[in-house]
Formats: sequence, C-alpha cells, structure tokens
Amino acid sequence: MRKLLLLLVIGLVIFLLSRTQKGQVVTQVAKSYVVSPNYIDEQGNTVASRIKLPENYSRVPYPVGSFQQYLRSFELLPAGAEVINYTGKPFVYQRGHVGVLNLSVPDNGLQQCADALIRLRAEYLWQAGRKDEIGFNFTSGDYCSWKYYAQGYRPVINGNDVRFEKSASVDHSKANFYRYLNLIFTYSGTQSLHDELIHINDPNEMQLGDMLVYPGFPGHIIMAVDEISNANGEKLFIFAQGNTPAQSVHMLKNLNDSKRSPWYEYPKGDSFGIPTYTFTEFKCIRFK
Repeated sequence: MRKLLLLLVIGLVIFLLSRTQKGQVVTQVAKSYVVSPNYIDEQGNTVASRIKLPENYSRVPYPVGSFQQYLRSFELLPAGAEVINYTGKPFVYQRGHVGVLNLSVPDNGLQQCADALIRLRAEYLWQAGRKDEIGFNFTSGDYCSWKYYAQGYRPVINGNDVRFEKSASVDHSKANFYRYLNLIFTYSGTQSLHDELIHINDPNEMQLGDMLVYPGFPGHIIMAVDEISNANGEKLFIFAQGNTPAQSVHMLKNLNDSKRSPWYEYPKGDSFGIPTYTFTEFKCIRFK
C-alpha cells in the first residue's frame, strides 16, 4: 500500500510540474524514484563492468589504447559512492547516477561540465604518450597547447585579444600540467568545444566518446562512455557528466526509460531530459 501511495504521489508531481521548464527538471527528479530493471553490477569497478547488457546487445568493439577503450575501462569508486561538490560536501541530489568516476575534483571550483570532459581527454592523451596533442581553444578561438605552456609560454589577454609570451621557466611536470588545465578551464567551455570540435550530424554515426552539447553561458555537455548495439544496428549509450557547481564526474540514470536505464538511445527531437537538466537543443561533437 505504501509503495502504491508513493507512486501516486510521484505521478501527481509529474502531472502538475512537467508543463513548465522548471517542472521538467523536477519531473526528472521525481522519476528517479521509479523502480527499473537492474542493469547494475555493484561489484563492477569500471564503466563497462558496472553496467550489464540488455538482452541481444553486445559492446561495440574499439582498439586497445583508443580513447573509447580508455573511457570504457575507466575506474569507478565503489558502488553507492556519492557525487561530491568541489567544496568536499555531497551534492544535494544523489539519485540521478549509477557510478562515480575515480577522478579528483579540484577545490578551486573550476572543473565544471565541459572542463570535466576536457580533463578526461587530456588525461587520456597524457597517459597514451601523446602529450604534444594536448591543446584546446579558448572561447575567443585562440589555441592553447600544453606543449607551449610547458615551454613557459603564457597567454596575455586583453578582452578578446590573446597573445602568448614566454614568461615562465620550462616545466613538463604533472603538477604544471594541472596548472595548465586550470587555465583551460578558466577560458574554455561548452561554446569553445562546440565551435572547435568535429560535428556529427548523422545520429547513426554517434560513437563512444562523442558528446551532446548545448553551447552557451551557461550551457551543458555530456559524454558517451559506453556503447552497445544489437543485430539490427540499434545503439544504446551510457552518458556521464560533470556539472556546475564543479563536482564528481558521474554516470547518469535514464529517467526517460526506466526499463532500459541507465542505457540511452540517441535522443529523438530537440528536447532531451537527463537528471537535473533538460536540453532544449543540442549538437553532437567529437574530439579530433
């Protein structure tokens, strides 16, 4: 009886609030209490081992050493781990995720939604021995590479005018790499990623590692961290996000389809709800 009453209350909240933009977010929160099939393996300590496959689906293969395989094998914190803000305190809402990536959250508050995905890409390139490929555009369009930062070059910024001058000593250390990332986090974001990266216009071409982005100030962005398909070529994805305020990178429940959660289809139409956010439009982009 209590379970029935709870479901009735949730249904009433959804009915009353889903008609407004603010209500879309509240609707997603309410849906997180709906019971769904269990695709979660709490013993799994990576993205791939944490999430079970729906019947008749298999993981899309990618080469060993690829960015896709890096994401799929990324280490997770133990099941039940909370999403933590940069302040060290738990985020107010804890029912929208199925796993937390083992990626530190700097206490400076800079590693927000786009920054978290930039960090994943940069960490991969560093680990893969491709450090000279690490570089990102500022929102101004100016390219800032780790290679030249490590050599001591720093941006001199005057409005939208950016030039680089050698003003620091050579330093290729990991500590300096994180100082570089803080610079990128300060001057890059959803808009710069949208403008800089490859656009995937055919939904059928989306793959693991691609991102759905609404560029803006603020905008939002999420990344596919796993990908499966069936014999008909139908794909499903696991999405992960950072957020604002800066917080743990976490894998999302699918509150739109409790029978498949946390697996997602490529969203149909312009509106797409995830826990705590609704995309009113978005583009699919890919790191080069």
